[in-house]
Parts: sequence; C-alpha cells; structure tokens
Amino acid sequence: MRRPTLRILDLAGSPAAMGHAHGAAYADEIRHYADERIRLAGAGEWSGGTLDRDGVLQLAEACIHAHAAHSPSLHEEMCGIAEGAGITLAEAIVVGGFTDFVDTVRAAVGGRHPTGVVEDDCTAFVVPDARADGAGFYAQTWDMHDSATEHVVLLRLRPDDGPAALVFSTTGCLGQIGMNEVGVCVGINNLTGIDGTTGVTWPSVVRDALLRSTADEALEVVLDADLAGAHSYLLFDADGSGYMVEGMPTARPWSGLDGDALVHTNHTIWDEATAVQAPRPAELTANSARRLERATELLDRDGITADDCMAITRDPDSICRESDATYHIESSGAVVMRPRTGDFWAVWGVPRHNEYVHVPFSG
Repeated sequence: MRRPTLRILDLAGSPAAMGHAHGAAYADEIRHYADERIRLAGAGEWSGGTLDRDGVLQLAEACIHAHAAHSPSLHEEMCGIAEGAGITLAEAIVVGGFTDFVDTVRAAVGGRHPTGVVEDDCTAFVVPDARADGAGFYAQTWDMHDSATEHVVLLRLRPDDGPAALVFSTTGCLGQIGMNEVGVCVGINNLTGIDGTTGVTWPSVVRDALLRSTADEALEVVLDADLAGAHSYLLFDADGSGYMVEGMPTARPWSGLDGDALVHTNHTIWDEATAVQAPRPAELTANSARRLERATELLDRDGITADDCMAITRDPDSICRESDATYHIESSGAVVMRPRTGDFWAVWGVPRHNEYVHVPFSG
C-alpha cells in the first residue's frame, strides 16, 4: 500500500512538444498500461459485453474525429503522446479515456443489458469559501482498478498558449483533476451510462476546462462537449464560483454552489441523468450512497481546513477505498486544491497509507 514520493513530470512548450515529452518519458509504461486497458475495455467487466482487441480499437478510431473537433490543440498534444510512446492514436484514446470509452463499448455491445459492471470510482467535493475561512477547497479521491495505481503521475504544465496548470493524471492521459494558475479547478466522478457514443473522452474536457479563466467558462466547456461517456464534473474557481454537472452524452443536469458543500460519488442524483444510467450491482450503488452520505456529514460545518479535506479522503468508514477480491477498486490517489491561495496537494496511492505532497506551480 505504500507508494514512493509523488512523481512530477514538468512539461512546457507547444502541444506537440508537451505530448511527445510525456509519451517519451514513460513510453514502456504507457504501452503496458494501454494493453491492460484495451483488454479491460473488451473483457466485459467494465462494459458488460465482450469485444476483441481489433473491435475495441475500431471503436476508438471512430472517436478520433470528435477529439480533433473538440480541441485541435489538445488533439495535437494527444497525438504527441502517442508518437512519443510508440502507440496508435486509438490506443491513446483508450489508455487516457478508459472510463468514458467503456460507455462507448457498452452502447456498442448491448445497451441496457449489463448488470455486472464494476464502475465505482471517486468521492469528490467542493467546499464553499464561507465554510473554509474565506478560501474554499476542491478535493477528491481518484478511485480506479487497482492496476492503475502504479501509473499515477502529477503533470506540471507550462504551455506556450494558455495558463500553467497542475494536473493529477496517469501516464499517457492528458489529465484527470487539476487547477490552473488563475484558480480554475476541475475534477470528476465516473458514472455508468447506456448512452455512450463515439465522442470526446473526459480527459480532453478536463484539460479544455483548465484553459479557461473562470468556473463559468469551464461550465460551458462541459455543457457543450460531444461527450463519449458519462462523468460528473465539479468546477470551482478563485472567486468562489462552483458547479456540479452530471455529464451524460444525452443529458447535462447541473447546479451551482451555494452555502453548502457540493458532493458527488458514482450514482446519478438527477432524474434526467438517471434515465440513461446503466444498471449497477446493488452493493456498488449502496457503496456510492454511503460515500455521498458520509462526505456530506463530514462537510456540514464551518472552519474546514486543508487537513480536514485530507482526512476526509482518508476516511476509513467508506470514502478511502482498498482493493478487494470482488471489484479490485482502490483509491489510487487524491487531490486537495485551494484556488484562492493557489495551494495544491496530492497523494499517490491509497490516502490512508501515503502522504500528501504540496506542489508549487514552478519546480
């Protein structure tokens, strides 16, 4: 359960240069991770039906146009990752956007029928400024199949055209959770949809939102994206504005931050999104509900600190996940961000067993 000190990869320059440097830095690891995720995407445990490797990659190839249309610069960066790592662009879509892509696979292999999917990932929350002595927080665990934990990396980005950003990610992925230098924070929870399509996967949406100057602008990115699969998106900025969106390919219910914390786990809470949520095992639905209730309970007070947020991600009652023989899901890491102050903390591995690192925007 103990992990080394958080890995930090500094990337700067053009999109192609940043992508190529990323891919080349972890080429062998990315190729191994891509093979593992292609296997998982086609095996059925995550998608509810099986596809061979060629079938998985044909579906991923069908998503390429949506990525290029969504953000040419991020598409160029992903092409750079693929080139640097020695994989195809289709493989890069799967290794980075796996938890959206399995919704694409699910729709291709049978729609509503899957009932054994294992998706149950992440507890995320936004603490309003008023409950944190004037400077609120965005925090979350990143829960995933346990074989993903070894691939966690913190990307410290300084692009030629856009704000610097700190991005929690995995090798080969554009980014998963992050904060830019003007204080826009973006994170996610995985959801399970039946309306997957050959669209853009969520890491491109996260990174596009981190190119924005306000949470309002980031919200428009999420609402307008041609999503491949289902995730909730939580947004927060240095001015205290925040939003939560259940981003399904065919539905986008959302709400804004008010006096209470925004909390989301892995089940839909709005009817519009629930209508296109795939069936889930009862024990996973119960687990998601417990984590939502527990985080809400722990956040129902004033004077919340960074240490409190870290403690919530380490909560042994339900939030901090450890792999078991049935689902092999664990909290592979966690992040705490305070946009008004520019503070960013991250941990690699199960938070209960590992230490947070404070990461500055410059190395």
